[in-house]
Amino acid sequence: MLSKLKITFCFFLFPLLLKSQCLSKITSFKEGEKVSYQIYYNWGFIWVAAGEAIFTTEKTTFATRPVYKLKGEGRTFPKYDALYKVRDKFESYVDTANLRPYRYLRDTKEGSHVVYNDSYFNYTKKRIVGYYKENEKPIKTDTLALHSCVFDVMSMIYYARNIDFSKSKIGDKLPIIMYLDNEVHYLYIKYLGKESIKTEKGMVSCIKFKPKLIPGTMFKDGDEMTVWVSDDENKIPMLIEAPILIGQVKAVLKSASGTIVPFNL
Repeated sequence: MLSKLKITFCFFLFPLLLKSQCLSKITSFKEGEKVSYQIYYNWGFIWVAAGEAIFTTEKTTFATRPVYKLKGEGRTFPKYDALYKVRDKFESYVDTANLRPYRYLRDTKEGSHVVYNDSYFNYTKKRIVGYYKENEKPIKTDTLALHSCVFDVMSMIYYARNIDFSKSKIGDKLPIIMYLDNEVHYLYIKYLGKESIKTEKGMVSCIKFKPKLIPGTMFKDGDEMTVWVSDDENKIPMLIEAPILIGQVKAVLKSASGTIVPFNL
């Protein structure tokens, strides 16, 4: 009986869940934005500046549609590759109005783990076709049902920057449907209020939230990432902290250009 009640509850909740996470308008970024981060790893009690990450946006076309190409690249510096080598690239081709992804690419090397994933989102046929290769295993092809408001890694990052938290209370959880590695995950973003953080240029007022992480090669089950985004029109992620399997990692904003409004770090 309890299981039936849960199924019934989810059946009625699901349309609300989908509605709650759809984006109606992009407000926090534009074509030509470039944001870079210094990546710090914590081993024991020492924080080491061991890598960098760069995120860019550009306008292009995909199947004749105008789209944003969202690109994120991360790497460890060569002198730290022996500890844990990272060479990651993510790309997403998304609708310029609502961030719906049309194509998603993942090409990552994290330690000895190598993943390549190329996925296509067909909203007419309501399906995702994904091609997935892990290490030396054969390529796997999967076809999944496509929900109208699903996000991949890159589109979710930019979606989070466009969330309007003005009516949220501390502790509220906003449902998110995320596609990764030929699987669909039901996650959330937990709102934690506002907090000022210290930067090299002084204190910056931020919006603070915690996205639920997907366990895998780097993250453990149940972990949550903490994100501080600037409390302005840009909503630039200023600081990101997350636990990983070998310690902790944090990304600290190094530079930002091409933003909606002038942004001086």
